[in-house]
Amino acid sequence: MDRQRKQLWRRCRRLADTVTLPEPFDAEAFVALLARQRGRPIELMPVSVPSGGPCGLLMSTERADYILCPTDTTALHQRHILLHEVGHLLCGHTGSGAGADGAALDAAVTGTLMPNLSPELVRRVLGRTTYTEVQEREAELLATLLAQRVARTEGFRDTPASDERDGEIAGGMARIDTFLGKNPRKRTP
Repeated sequence: MDRQRKQLWRRCRRLADTVTLPEPFDAEAFVALLARQRGRPIELMPVSVPSGGPCGLLMSTERADYILCPTDTTALHQRHILLHEVGHLLCGHTGSGAGADGAALDAAVTGTLMPNLSPELVRRVLGRTTYTEVQEREAELLATLLAQRVARTEGFRDTPASDERDGEIAGGMARIDTFLGKNPRKRTP
């Protein structure tokens, strides 16, 4: 693994270790906990995404951070999108100047995704939400590490599953732990 990739992994593991995830995982509870820890409001905004629109979107204003998540995809995909956008927040990504993607995104979301926000505000905020490739990789890796922790605990909930199934889950999670690096999970009381 080259030096840059190692640094990326170390940074994402450190950040993931600072995150407290509710058990069982609940998006609303997670966002509320994260907002309290950061001392800044975070609002989840479920939206119907037009064809060709973004999967998810993070917008930060002076008042709050807004995470737009699609309603027309699977629960697992929604969770990953949420964790990816939270990854941008935790990494402190502010985006770069809008390029072609920023302009296209502006046109796609202004009226459809955020009808209650002024087009002027949307253009100003979206101008700061075009991330670099490195920032996207960092947010995606952090989302994957957090999703892995959620999956690890969901696999061990008290269910009427057989011992054989529990053994398969434990074995699978051990393989994931080996690949991603085992990190203790912070738990909420």
